[in-house]
Amino acid sequence: MAIRPILRWPDKRLRTRAADVEAITDDIRAIWTDMVDTMDAMEGQGIGLGAPQIGVLLRLAVVDVTPDRSRRILLANPEVLSASSEKEAAVEASPCLPGVHAEITRPKAVAVRFLNEAGIYDRRDFTGLEARSVQHQIDHLAGRMYFDNLGRVKRDMLLRRARKVS
Repeated sequence: MAIRPILRWPDKRLRTRAADVEAITDDIRAIWTDMVDTMDAMEGQGIGLGAPQIGVLLRLAVVDVTPDRSRRILLANPEVLSASSEKEAAVEASPCLPGVHAEITRPKAVAVRFLNEAGIYDRRDFTGLEARSVQHQIDHLAGRMYFDNLGRVKRDMLLRRARKVS
């Protein structure tokens, strides 16, 4: 359908909690299609996208961590039901804040409830990179950025570096 422009930090919409999706309609499916197209256009860097990143303040996300884009997951109103006590640190970034990244510690596995593309609530267990991407997108839907998971000093350093890059 369409590749949409990505909002850039510090756009206030990135700090706004997105609204719940009431039902899966053709309009919602069209937004998901645009989100997938936008994610795929990120030159191999995009493994997930939250609707607020394209200026749509709805609780919609897409995730696909596979190199061949064979495992697309479309989520509406995702919520973490449980998270593993085992944590894992890995580098995260966002097209909303290009040129910088940080090591973020997150649960290694999560169970998530979400409205799927058929309009039915689903529950799925995610592990590894898929779990990380789903959690990252859920943060976006809550008006949070990945760097909000850093301590104040590291977060401030990252934002200073981002200002120099842009």
